[in-house]
Amino acid sequence: MHHHFRIYNSMLKKIKSALVSVYHKDNLEPIIRLLEQHEVKIYSTGGTQSFIEELGLEVIAVEDLTGYPSILGGRVKTLHPNVFGGILSRREVDEDINQLKEYDIPEIDMVIVDLYPFEATLASGASEQEIIEKIDIGGISLIRAAAKNYKDVLIVSSIDQYKKVEALLKEKGGVTSIEDRKYFAAEAFNISSHYDTAIFNYLNADVEIGVFKKSTMHKMGLRYGENPHQEGIFYGDFQSMFEQLHGKEVSYNNLVDIDAAVNLIEEFDDTLPAFAILKHTNACGCATGETVKEAYMKAFEADTVSAFGGVLICNKEVDATAAEELHKLFFEILVAPSYTDDALDILKQKKNRILLIKKQNLTAKKQFKSLLNGVLEQDRDLKTDALIDLKVVTKRASTQQENEALIFASKVCKHTKSNTIVLAKEGQLMASGVGQTSRVDALKQAIEKAAQFGLSLEGAVMASDAFFPFPDCVEIADKAGIKAVIQPGGSIRDQDSIDYCDQHGMAMVFTGTRHFKH
Repeated sequence: MHHHFRIYNSMLKKIKSALVSVYHKDNLEPIIRLLEQHEVKIYSTGGTQSFIEELGLEVIAVEDLTGYPSILGGRVKTLHPNVFGGILSRREVDEDINQLKEYDIPEIDMVIVDLYPFEATLASGASEQEIIEKIDIGGISLIRAAAKNYKDVLIVSSIDQYKKVEALLKEKGGVTSIEDRKYFAAEAFNISSHYDTAIFNYLNADVEIGVFKKSTMHKMGLRYGENPHQEGIFYGDFQSMFEQLHGKEVSYNNLVDIDAAVNLIEEFDDTLPAFAILKHTNACGCATGETVKEAYMKAFEADTVSAFGGVLICNKEVDATAAEELHKLFFEILVAPSYTDDALDILKQKKNRILLIKKQNLTAKKQFKSLLNGVLEQDRDLKTDALIDLKVVTKRASTQQENEALIFASKVCKHTKSNTIVLAKEGQLMASGVGQTSRVDALKQAIEKAAQFGLSLEGAVMASDAFFPFPDCVEIADKAGIKAVIQPGGSIRDQDSIDYCDQHGMAMVFTGTRHFKH
């Protein structure tokens, strides 16, 4: 029994000495005072040393330990066997113990180090030289050494860990368990790997070595994934993009829909209020109007059934008149740049309704997803079809009013699951066929849907996310009252569709850009 106790006990370590050298000194004082209280010998350097001295506490300069001053403009100060020997020595190996004695190297049981703010410096638009100077060498080496030797050493590698360490020192009186040290070691490699990824991606922007490296330090726990039996986590900074004013916790499916909604609404500039209603990532309603209320009413009109439980998004401030109308509908989420106080009073009456303020636009230029045990990455589809892209291919040119409607339809079409057909009038989605295995099916679905909600397609326009392989789609559209068509073109049988349009007075424009979305 006695033997077992000894092994367990050796896993508990009393901190006798600590090396402290940090960039961020906020909330450091309580930790230093606790170390002093537990009679821990403190080694330090530079600004941290001055900081500890100003607290009136005893501290040994690293320079005194190494016999070297800080050299090369501070590039080399802790890189020395007298520092690293004390961190990396194995406390149970006689040879290590003897060598420390021989070279007069003190053991170091705790290391508190953080890294130069590389990412913050990069984000600030600093010069290349300033950015390179922020590649930490001493700090990252100390972190790796202490983390590797977690059997004996406690590593604190970020200001975010200060509170946890303070609690640990208070609770255990300067003693740590192997579990504590292993946890902080894992955190250390989390910090160092993220840091190195940021440096690599900075350098790789010019070099373009073909590897996939992403690192995200922000995490948002979710109740579950797509379905209740699947676990789900969001890695990203949701709070920097949105402020949640009201409602329940955002779910996995909510995030998927919010992403689709944001992608769609960002197609519209803010000359006019634009409003969209989405279900399962597809718009079931989308419109522009003179006011937010009008845009919402026009969007709602296209599908008064699907809107129930939908995700709603708008590009302008939601006022009380819009809120009164919106409040009549049961919906999950509303996203807007702002809300008037009166609008919030109305909308907050439903306890679970999620109200979000969108604080910034999407910035990513790439998108990726996991498949086939790997990752697929591509450029985001940032091409928005504009008037300048329209190439008239029929005898009849589309009118200015039709062009406005065609561009609107194309924006909605781009953000709808393929195969898709979108039917619209100027500033209003009439109906769409989404995610069909054939384009004709998508068109038939859209026509049927418009009829179901009593919307006339006379004079409407049609958008297709890809070319028509046969003239059947333009023929069916023509018979439903559609007068103008927008599509990428590019089929070997384009002429068949053009001929049909010419024989029936329809206008058709090609954009040259396909917008599949799966």
